[in-house]
Amino acid sequence: MQAHLHEAEGYLELEHEGRALCRYVYRPDTPRYESPRPYFHPVTTLGGALLTDYRPPDHPWHVGISMTVTNLSGHNFWGGPSFVRDQGYVPLPNQGVEQHLGWSAEDPRRLVEALSWIGHDGSQLLEESRTLAPHISGERLWGLTLRFDLRNVTGRELVFRSPTTDGRPMAGYGGLFWRGPASFVGGRIAAAGAGGPEMMGRRSPWLTYTGRDERGELATIAFIDHPDNPRFPTQWFVRQEPYACASAAFMFDEPLSLPAGGRLVLRYRVLFADGELNGEEIDGLAEQFWREG
Repeated sequence: MQAHLHEAEGYLELEHEGRALCRYVYRPDTPRYESPRPYFHPVTTLGGALLTDYRPPDHPWHVGISMTVTNLSGHNFWGGPSFVRDQGYVPLPNQGVEQHLGWSAEDPRRLVEALSWIGHDGSQLLEESRTLAPHISGERLWGLTLRFDLRNVTGRELVFRSPTTDGRPMAGYGGLFWRGPASFVGGRIAAAGAGGPEMMGRRSPWLTYTGRDERGELATIAFIDHPDNPRFPTQWFVRQEPYACASAAFMFDEPLSLPAGGRLVLRYRVLFADGELNGEEIDGLAEQFWREG
């Protein structure tokens, strides 16, 4: 795996055997209303199946794979309108920015980025160290291990919320979020001991989504939660209609408070596979991730 840094354009590209697998845009040019933040897009399998969408017309603030928060003490790091109890979605001038500060390590096996989460009023809320660790696992599978180390620098408590915690049932999205391509609509959702659209709001240590790319080829994206993450196993926000998406929502239906000076560390492994992955395969891959510490 090779990592090519395009500093002038503000993105990092991961490549394997001459094929670009993933672009990580760390200086996005998205509008402020969409809460600019780093994102992964396009992301493909080793066989070339596209697994992400970018700024779709229905929700232009959906950008590939990104770390998001719909409501961080009144600041919107998700983009678009905010859900307000007893009012519904309201366009508010409360969008924050996840600002790239620099790279402290550029080893393609372990890339470390410094970021600052800036609120709508220009104040710094969180200081973050983000680690991206790509790996190849055989002929049809590669993955990214992601670590988000967030520190509250406000001098006061911060609270992570979702639309569900603010009164909208089954809308607990936030945290690590993926928007799938249009070709993935109606795909297959699977989780530990369960599956299907009824996984919305349910807990599982992992979740997979299998769909077809524009060529009609099957491909799978898998998300593995880590036992050290808060509220493990996470609740999932997941849809197969009217669009494909999934979110590891640690604040799905219960706010999470981070005290002044406190740290929140989140770790996930995201896998990209040609074809399908069965439950036994995912169980083994999850155990491998957990053993690594």
